[in-house]
Amino acid sequence: MYHFTIPMALMDFLPVLFFGYAAALLQRDLYDKMRKRHFALFAAGTINIFAAGFLKALWKLLYAANICDFQALNTMFLPVQSIGFLLAGLGIARMLTEKKKVALAVAPPLFSGSPVFILMMVLGLGSICTVLSILAVKMKKTGAMVLFIAAFLCSMGMGAMSGQDVTQAWVNWVEQGINCVGQGLLLWGVVTLDRAGLKELQL
Repeated sequence: MYHFTIPMALMDFLPVLFFGYAAALLQRDLYDKMRKRHFALFAAGTINIFAAGFLKALWKLLYAANICDFQALNTMFLPVQSIGFLLAGLGIARMLTEKKKVALAVAPPLFSGSPVFILMMVLGLGSICTVLSILAVKMKKTGAMVLFIAAFLCSMGMGAMSGQDVTQAWVNWVEQGINCVGQGLLLWGVVTLDRAGLKELQL
């Protein structure tokens, strides 16, 4: 039995919306910088990530409102989001590696859960944050680079929480708090690059 409340479920939509807005800005700004096949990977990945998060938040809301326990929305979250991060990471990394090799972030130790899916998620998110950090340095926006690194570390903090009992309310509140901060930092960094002229940046 899960100890969800409606406010908790509604809060779960917040990081999803943060990520969705950041992804939309990146899709707009990076469209002309990627080969179409690479942009397709990135777009498909970010859409997968958004959809997985939105549907899991919807599951929590339905459960908290005592409407139904639509477990499929919960169980699909990890594989769909992991594949999304992998696709998005591959797509955005190819934007830079098309011309030269770029060292990607080394995945930190895994905490728990399905190792394959967790590894895909870490590598995908690591690639996204690494490329965005490189772009931030090119644009002389080191503050944005710090935001992307912090966003990545917050996501790793989510992994640290995965070993806790997810049926407990306090675990969900802590996870959602970390997720809100992480996605908020990602959005802040993306907005910073967008306002600094990411769309016009020559790679």
